Amino acid sequence: MDCKHLKSKFRDCDNGLPVFSEKSSVETTSVEMDTCLNVERGEPSMFEMFGAAGIGAALQSVAHSATWSLKRDACFPQHRLFAVPDPHSDNQSHDGSSSQHLEKKGLSRDLTEEPRDVAETLNENFESNFFQNIPLYQEYLLKSVKADLQRVHQTGLSDLVASQCLPGLQSPPCSPRTARASPSRTRVLEDKAACSLWRELHVVKEQGLLGVLTSKEVRRQETMFELLTSEASYLKSLRVAVNHFQCSKELQNTLSSVEHHILFSNLRSVCGVSERFLLDLERHLQENVVMSEVGDIVLHHQLKLRKVYVPYVTNMMYQEAMISKLMQKNQRFVCILHKLEKDAKCQRQTLKSFLVLPFQRITRVKLILEATLKLTDPDESSFGPLTKAICALHEIVNKCNQNVLCMKRTEELVLLEKVVDFGRIKAVPLISHGRYLIHEGQLRQTDVRSCPSEGSVVSFSEVYLHLFNDLLLLSIQKEGHFTVQDYAWFPCNVHTEDLKAHVLGLPAESFLLHLTPSHTGSATALILVASTRTEKEVWVNALNSHRDEQTQVS
Repeated sequence: MDCKHLKSKFRDCDNGLPVFSEKSSVETTSVEMDTCLNVERGEPSMFEMFGAAGIGAALQSVAHSATWSLKRDACFPQHRLFAVPDPHSDNQSHDGSSSQHLEKKGLSRDLTEEPRDVAETLNENFESNFFQNIPLYQEYLLKSVKADLQRVHQTGLSDLVASQCLPGLQSPPCSPRTARASPSRTRVLEDKAACSLWRELHVVKEQGLLGVLTSKEVRRQETMFELLTSEASYLKSLRVAVNHFQCSKELQNTLSSVEHHILFSNLRSVCGVSERFLLDLERHLQENVVMSEVGDIVLHHQLKLRKVYVPYVTNMMYQEAMISKLMQKNQRFVCILHKLEKDAKCQRQTLKSFLVLPFQRITRVKLILEATLKLTDPDESSFGPLTKAICALHEIVNKCNQNVLCMKRTEELVLLEKVVDFGRIKAVPLISHGRYLIHEGQLRQTDVRSCPSEGSVVSFSEVYLHLFNDLLLLSIQKEGHFTVQDYAWFPCNVHTEDLKAHVLGLPAESFLLHLTPSHTGSATALILVASTRTEKEVWVNALNSHRDEQTQVS
């Protein structure tokens, strides 16, 4: 979706969480996870450590829950491990113009610069200029969800993203010059007592801005101010996660260096980027309490956000598998962890609730910007940067989704290759560039033979199908292993045909599968029977779906 479509979408449609589509093109990158481990020390691979830990809907699971399920068979919660995104994309801005746009506004010279090594430059004594007595981000999210639900109940979905109307906001419009009056930095800094709403700032009250700005303009300021307050709350939680958990010597002593690295990933770098992002937002508020350039600031930070968020989010599946393993097998870790979680700094929050915050945050920032855009007129100068910033965040979320999907697919291939045996037939390497599993399951193969004394005799045998996007395997399953009997390239050499089952005396769930040719070079036809009509439809659709797409392309 391009920025032009986004403009129309955000003016006319309600906001919602990002949609993760498996139809998006997957950028296949190297998945050499063993390189993250010290092979010379004999460390096991990721797959040997974790087995078939669920991955598939990691992003959606994490986005809708503040905690993780530790059940191994849970429906997929969140390639390179700790990989940095494409170096090519980090050299340019989202559209190549954000830096120039900032320079024209004189903003770029005031923005904080990115140090070379984020982890080494994290300011241990960082203190927000505005926000002191703020809750942890977990509490902020809980209050936000409750407020959204209450708003939906009272006003409907259309007002979900709009700030709740407050008393005294219905005021006549004012001249642009009066509305944009900029207070001195000293006066703004006097609001260090932590205001949760823009309208509570002393300078807003002193200048009577609530009486000169329109209701819509005030709601827009409240929405942009939420970006600051929520980022401060988020940073507070990140610093607890880093300083209290990640830097805990007691906790480190219960883990190997590999386990500790997997558990916390690049969380310290995420914290450093959040710190500089908040500083730039606060600087903008200090310069003009009537904010307008949050889109420019997000664009300025987009590459840094991408650089730390993409590897962190794609690593979350390993974090879940690791913490599940440690909770089950490392009693020392469990005891120290419970001790740390009881500390007053954590405010009764668990380590898992801290580790899941980065993905929740990147989607929340996108929602706040979308809400701001809905309150921004298209002819305002801030409309374009806001739209581009939303596009940039959308790309970051999509990149995370693509990487998780790629990891899921690669893991399935690695696990399958361990249990699939081609026996005496020519083997095909299962781990191949771009290959992924579409569907698998056991069917019955029908064998009809003529018998002089009894006529036609129908017998059934079990056959297991693995359908990939370019290959179909037919195997015999025994004790969790699969012996391949036949295979064909998909979709060019595979198609199905419906049967008049009642005429042939076959079950209604039967269908004909053609391999033209199979691996032997000759055409093969098999009558397969599903357990239910629904299962038959699923298989027929799966076996024909890619053929239909190929036909449309050709």
